[in-house]
Amino acid sequence: MIALSEQDKELLQELCIQHGVSVDKVIKLLSTVREYEFKERRTGIYAALKKIVLEKAGG
Repeated sequence: MIALSEQDKELLQELCIQHGVSVDKVIKLLSTVREYEFKERRTGIYAALKKIVLEKAGG
């Protein structure tokens, strides 16, 4: 998982509430992007992100 400061967590929660987005889903998306960040080839990143976006709440 991605490490966020308390201030960053609070800001992320505020923004997610304002925009009706799941905080957990945003953290999963950020973590996935981070996993692929330094790979020479990022094959599969779009599929991985799509899978997270299409997950049902609590999934």
